[in-house]
Amino acid sequence: MWGHSLGGFLTLRAMVMSPDIKAGVIWAGVVGSYPDLINNWRRATGTPFPLPSGARRWRQVLIEQFGTPEENPTFWNSISANSYLSDISGPLQLHHGTADSSVPIRFSQTLDRQMKDAGKTVELFEYRGDDHNDKYLK
Repeated sequence: MWGHSLGGFLTLRAMVMSPDIKAGVIWAGVVGSYPDLINNWRRATGTPFPLPSGARRWRQVLIEQFGTPEENPTFWNSISANSYLSDISGPLQLHHGTADSSVPIRFSQTLDRQMKDAGKTVELFEYRGDDHNDKYLK
């Protein structure tokens, strides 16, 4: 399975939920923990498509309903694919540009470390100077 950006988020979730996915490739994936997504990730301005106003409020809506990750870590960990890496269905390849201003490369670097800590097969490729849409995707 292959995913870019939020598609990477979906690829990771699918791989921890389904044994049918034999391998995954994630480019510039939104694969951070929920505390990282809430506190350290903002969608870049000037992207080619607008989001509906409700989608822009996802952080506020979830925090109002469930509390912050610090207040309710059990909930936030229970919905995070990163908490279930021991269940991942196959090897994972991560690709990320070092100049990505949309999704921090730290997300991929952290997932790489988490996968290795879980004893899973992972490769991380960093592309010096490439942005969110990596030159190989253009």
